[in-house]
Amino acid sequence: MAEPVKRTYNSPRRRQQAAETRAEILAAAQRLFARQGYTATSVAAIAQEAGVATKTVYLAFDSKSGVLRGLWNAQLRGQRDDTTLPPSRWYEDALDEPDPEQRLRMAAHFSRTVKARAGVVLDAIRTAAPSDPDLAALWERIETGFRDVLQSVVESIAADGALRPGLDVDEATDILWLLVHPDTWRLLVDVRGWPPDRYEQWCADTACQQLLAS
Repeated sequence: MAEPVKRTYNSPRRRQQAAETRAEILAAAQRLFARQGYTATSVAAIAQEAGVATKTVYLAFDSKSGVLRGLWNAQLRGQRDDTTLPPSRWYEDALDEPDPEQRLRMAAHFSRTVKARAGVVLDAIRTAAPSDPDLAALWERIETGFRDVLQSVVESIAADGALRPGLDVDEATDILWLLVHPDTWRLLVDVRGWPPDRYEQWCADTACQQLLAS
C-alpha cells in the first residue's frame, strides 16, 4: 500500500501574517536602536517591544544581526517589510538622464532620501561592525555597493566628455563617494545639525563643482 503523500500547507493568509510579524519586529527594533543603540538592545527586548515571543524573533531573523540586516534591506527599499520588491534602482534612471549635472543631483537626492530614512540603521551597522563579523561583512557590502553604483554614474559622465579635465574616473568616484558617504551625512546632519535639504543642496553643488568640466 502506497504511503500517503504529505501536503505542504502554504496559505496566503499565513504568508501575510508572517510578513506582518516581520514588519512589526523590524519596527520595534528600529525604535529600540534609535532610543538605546544596537549594542544595548537585546533580542528579548525587541520581542517585548513587538509583542511577540523571543523565539518568534529568532525564527524570523536567526539573530539580532539578522534583524538589523532585515531592517536595512527594508529601509533601502522604502517599505515596512523586507521580503518583497527589489531595491529601487535610481541609478538606472540617472544613466538615462542626458544632463550630467542632473545625474549628480539625482545621486545627491538619493543619498539624502536613504540617509533620512535609514540613518539610524546605517549608524547601528557601522558601530557594531568591528565586533560582529556578520555586520562587518554587511557594512563592507554597503560601502562597496554604493561606490560601485556611483562609479557607473561617473563613467557615464566621462563617456560624455563632461568630466573635469585632469580628473580620472577612479578619483572622481572617490570624491562623489565621500560626499554621499553615511559618515559625511552623520557629521553634517546628526552632529552639526544641518537640515537634510541643506545637505542635499551642498552635496549636489559640490559634486558638480568638483566633477564637471566648466
